Amino acid sequence: MPNRLIDETSPYLLQHANNPVEWYPWGEEALSRARDEDKPILLSIGYSACHWCHVMERESFENDAIAEIMNRHFVNIKVDREERPDLDAVYMEAVQMLTGSGGWPMTVFLTPDCKPFYGGTYFPPVDRHNMPGFPRLLETVAQAYRNSHSEIQRVTGQLTEQMGRTANMPRGAGALDESILHNAYNQLATNFDYQNGGVGSAPKFPQAMTLEILLRYYAHGHNDRARSMLDMTLEKMARGGIYDQIAGGFHRYSTDTYWLVPHFEKMLYDNALLARLYLHSWLATGRALYRRITEETLDYVLREMTGEHGGFFSATDADSEGEEGKFFVWSPGEIEAVLGSEEAALFNAFFGVSQRGNFEGKNILNISVKAADFAERQGIPLERLVDVINRGKEALRLAREEREHPLLDDKALASWNGLMLRALAEAGAALERQDYLDAAARNAAFLLEELRPEGKLLRSYREGQAKLPGFLEDHSFVADGLLSLYEATFDRRWLDSALELADEMISQFWDEPQGCFYDTGRIHEELVVRPRDVFDNAQPCGGSVASDMLLRLSVVTGNEDYAAKAVAPLRSLAELMGRAPAGTGRWIAALDFYLSTPKEVAVIGPPDDPATSSLLREVNGLYIANRVVVGASGQDSAAASGLPLLEGRGMVDGKPTAYVCENYACQLPVTDAESLAAQLAG
Repeated sequence: MPNRLIDETSPYLLQHANNPVEWYPWGEEALSRARDEDKPILLSIGYSACHWCHVMERESFENDAIAEIMNRHFVNIKVDREERPDLDAVYMEAVQMLTGSGGWPMTVFLTPDCKPFYGGTYFPPVDRHNMPGFPRLLETVAQAYRNSHSEIQRVTGQLTEQMGRTANMPRGAGALDESILHNAYNQLATNFDYQNGGVGSAPKFPQAMTLEILLRYYAHGHNDRARSMLDMTLEKMARGGIYDQIAGGFHRYSTDTYWLVPHFEKMLYDNALLARLYLHSWLATGRALYRRITEETLDYVLREMTGEHGGFFSATDADSEGEEGKFFVWSPGEIEAVLGSEEAALFNAFFGVSQRGNFEGKNILNISVKAADFAERQGIPLERLVDVINRGKEALRLAREEREHPLLDDKALASWNGLMLRALAEAGAALERQDYLDAAARNAAFLLEELRPEGKLLRSYREGQAKLPGFLEDHSFVADGLLSLYEATFDRRWLDSALELADEMISQFWDEPQGCFYDTGRIHEELVVRPRDVFDNAQPCGGSVASDMLLRLSVVTGNEDYAAKAVAPLRSLAELMGRAPAGTGRWIAALDFYLSTPKEVAVIGPPDDPATSSLLREVNGLYIANRVVVGASGQDSAAASGLPLLEGRGMVDGKPTAYVCENYACQLPVTDAESLAAQLAG
């Protein structure tokens, strides 16, 4: 008999809809029952691509005896952390304070008024490895709630008093200067893995925003070693098992220091952030590898992670047929059956495929030797090797399609879609890929029509249903993506929509006394604390993207209030940025924009004129870390309305014209690409 999750849209919640546990979604029905019956709440938080979430479900939540204990003693609530990042943030902080660590699945025990008093992550079904078995833990917690009310009140009081302190950082008043960037670089250089790339040791995450700091540091001419650190990491990741060598796209993280054995789930936000990083690195260095990885990653997303509605899906699971990674690994015989013995021998040698394997008897494809060096060792032309590799990859991709696929989490989240929207818009402009720009425009229309049906941005969409009020990250990420799409197309509707969302974001999430944005708005339910995440971890936090986006919008529109609200949080986080750059990468990007003198580029000309395209090719083909771009056809006065960079500027002698400015002071207008390139490089 299904439980109350059966009416939810989240694939993660629906996975648990037929558990014998009497699960509730988070909401008034469950909370009222807890209050009325004076029962503690068992809150379980996870997500669809979480391997250990599946393990705990199989071991405990599908176990009738364990479910009976849960149902007898608790009101059981299941939450998809991707739908409710506010609940996840609040109770993750509590678990970390209680245990010193966190993760998913997260198990938290709450009083009926939602205050946490005990918690942890994965619990086994029996006592194991110094972890209590889940049934014993359940009985112990239930007994403590019945018999130790005063102790539980003491614990909840202490926890709630400490929780949320990051949200109450004092407003900063100190100067923001380049010393913060230098301190951040020095921290990254100290913790860098000079053998394998990346920061820290296993498990190793592809920290796109951290690596962007290195790219900016190199591009500003501060230290060439930043370039070598970046190149090593990008190349190791692109050649490792963390990258899907067959179909493109990155897995979640590497379990080892070598980028070989990944956790096999694929997340939309990772691929959006990494596609942008590889794109920027290609623009800065010209390395063909970086362009290939950018395009393969975005092509993968458009092929496998995009819905008919134009929205992007959230994730694919690590498991298929009950085994982690089974969909992605190969034996030599499987490859030979597809490619034939002669080409399989070459393909297998290049990708390190052996009878012994490198993952549970099978092979994760990876590249240990560069193609040119491998071809030389084999005594074959490089062109022959590349041809075998490319044809082999496509043949194996098609063969892999016949396997049972990992679960697809096909909900579309506004924030993650905003990240991919910006990646596609930038790549479409830089690579002159109209298909990327078309996909970005379809996505923008989807977000504005389906997730903003009545003028208020919603969080999640699946199967025709949009739900949950949007959080700070939804507003800031989507506005950021729309601004980038405007810069790539000069279609004014995208800029106007970005401005509307920015204004709504300020209205809902800005707190003037604290000088910061909170993650929940004035229309959200009140939790035990109001969450404010200030760390850029797997994805940027809502506040850092808000600051970055508002700084760009301030230059585009001349609105100084946007800049003031962007800079205030930077001041309060100045010390943290220099001390912990691995957790503040997007904040540092915003700081870099603020400290720089951004290039302000205006292009006036008919969009279908080859001369306009020639000017835009120069603008979009360079890596300029800090810039804004505006444009108009030259005949459309509405396109220039409210944009200082376009006011009073037109074509020269009837030719498409570009203006390169700083602080709204412009150099002489130019009508040819060579002159524009010289001004941009100056």
